Amino acid sequence: MARRALKLASWTSMALAASGVYLYSNKYLDLNDFGAVRVGRAVATTAAISYDYLTSLRSVPYGSEEYLQLRSKVHLRSARRLCELCCANRGTFIKVGQHLGALDYLLPEEYTSTLKVLHSQAPQSSMQEVRQVIREDLGKEVLVLAVKQLFPEFEFMWLVDEAKKNLPLELDFLNEGRNAEKVAQMLKHFDFLKVPQIYWELSTKRVLLMEFVDGGQVNDRDYMERNKIDVNEISRHLGKMYSEMIFVNGFVHCDPHPGNVLVRKCPGTGKVEIVLLDHGLYQVLTEEFRLDYCHLWQSLIWTDMKSVKKYSQRLGAGDLYPLFTCMLTARSWDSVNRGIGQTPVTATEDSEIRNNAANYLPQISHLLNLVPRQMLLIFKTNDLLRGIEAALGTRASATSFLNMSRCCVKALAAHKKKNTHSFFRRTQISFSEAFNLWQINLHELVLRVKGLRLASWVSALLCWLLPAPH
Repeated sequence: MARRALKLASWTSMALAASGVYLYSNKYLDLNDFGAVRVGRAVATTAAISYDYLTSLRSVPYGSEEYLQLRSKVHLRSARRLCELCCANRGTFIKVGQHLGALDYLLPEEYTSTLKVLHSQAPQSSMQEVRQVIREDLGKEVLVLAVKQLFPEFEFMWLVDEAKKNLPLELDFLNEGRNAEKVAQMLKHFDFLKVPQIYWELSTKRVLLMEFVDGGQVNDRDYMERNKIDVNEISRHLGKMYSEMIFVNGFVHCDPHPGNVLVRKCPGTGKVEIVLLDHGLYQVLTEEFRLDYCHLWQSLIWTDMKSVKKYSQRLGAGDLYPLFTCMLTARSWDSVNRGIGQTPVTATEDSEIRNNAANYLPQISHLLNLVPRQMLLIFKTNDLLRGIEAALGTRASATSFLNMSRCCVKALAAHKKKNTHSFFRRTQISFSEAFNLWQINLHELVLRVKGLRLASWVSALLCWLLPAPH
């Protein structure tokens, strides 16, 4: 277990170090330049964390109370080192740290709670520093290839490609403003969604002025309790919003960490709203990818394992399709086979996934090179959304799968109707769509009735056990 913890911490640190090596590689040989300092910090942090795990846990009996307490302390020290590294190096290190801080279901609590500070209290960079990051980022595959030679188990080219493509877009504020207006128009039928207004007359590529909207972070249960906001309602709304983006529109906000998603009660009306911020990073899905992804999720929800294999392989997973589906659902392969919609998430399963994650990191890295580039940001988005659900205690509810299934049915039916000119065929598709949606609604009704009956039984039992005082 100590070795496993060491491996997980080491590879997490290596990922941050490799990101830093890549982003500042053109300065690597200049010891007087800031790039060398940043790379040095990353390497030193990696070494310190690895040494801490190696020396602190090796002499303590595995599984003992002393071991568990000591491991928690090492986790916390390591997490603080990573957080300090992110704050010192800024730029993409902050982005990586924000992502790690949202992985409640995967990483130890000491890591996620420490790195969560980066969601709302990240250090700010000057525009000069930001522009320098862009200049340093482009066209530096050589050092990444060198890193790959040092760590042959890992393949980093997907990181190169995505960083090249996404960082310039995230820092073009006019692009961010256009994305904000597009998603607001696209999802205008959701009255619970608030996208701040853009003031174009006061905006440029380097300055974006938006409406100020206050609220609490979407993972802040205390804020919701104080303001009487139902966490289940928020989770349902978030699921509807992202299912529509991914399956129906193929235009996906890909940075939903808790600092970018606020909740509030609208002043005046008291209506609960989700406020979506930071529209710099969106993924546009091709129609082929979107439809294959719809088919895959339909197959996962209804436990059609033959189709799960088919559409996983169509999305580039090859023989690694079992690992691919586990990454996609954050469930064990056993749960995928038994049905993710019928099998509740347990603490045992979460622990199994955490404990085994490090063992599969080389395969995960290989898989990230196999799948289409579109899938990388979908993975990131899924991870962040699950982190929010884990914080709210609403993860993997049956309702979320039903909402996804509705969107998949609508998207696939719309595609079929678009590609036929036969009135009879279009009518047939519409009836099939209506029937499938009716089945989903009926299933949801059954679940609600079961929930109400269970609640009434529990209430009756409590009344019988605890009669009212005379």
